[in-house]
Amino acid sequence: MILAPSVLAADFGHLADQVAAAERGGGSVIHVDVMDGHFVPNLTLGPAIVKAIRRATKCPIDVHLMIEAADQYTDAFVDAGATWVSVHVEALVHLQRTVAHLKALDVRAGVAMNPATPLSCLDEILPEIDYVLLMTVNPGFGGQTFLPGSIDKVRRLRDIIERRGLSAQIEVDGGISHHNAAEVVAAGADILVAGSAVFGVGDAEAGARALIAAAQ
Repeated sequence: MILAPSVLAADFGHLADQVAAAERGGGSVIHVDVMDGHFVPNLTLGPAIVKAIRRATKCPIDVHLMIEAADQYTDAFVDAGATWVSVHVEALVHLQRTVAHLKALDVRAGVAMNPATPLSCLDEILPEIDYVLLMTVNPGFGGQTFLPGSIDKVRRLRDIIERRGLSAQIEVDGGISHHNAAEVVAAGADILVAGSAVFGVGDAEAGARALIAAAQ
């Protein structure tokens, strides 16, 4: 299981220290939530923050583009240091073109989907991507409660990937905590994104360590 601490919940006044603490606790991918105030009702981070994080860590940086017209911004985030980039199936008309472009940039390409979006939307693109990011809350804000019906969605996606003999990983984002981490992993998740459970406990190193222990 890979833990991807989400810096959306970090103290931005001490961002480098927060990232380093999460790493010491076992976080091995740094997750960055990018929101545009249109696709989701919030406005967050841009390439400048990714560039700052890149200077602070050697870990992969996982950029989740919760934005409209994401294909217009992928290069800027890759240039800033992103090594994983996920785009939303609901936000792009030409999804395959964007995925192919990301692969040509030599980054891991992911497709994200909202809780109510059916897995059938992945039928054609699944063989071409490195990971699926399943939202387990409605995107737009941190600190939300995990939607319990998401467990079955994770389980069904794992079954689809295995039956088709594909290698895409499953990333789960939203409401991950020590209460549900083990169940999510047991359902088939490979990567857990966690913000509040890591950075919201006052000690990011301890928060990351405790979440990994709970997931196991």
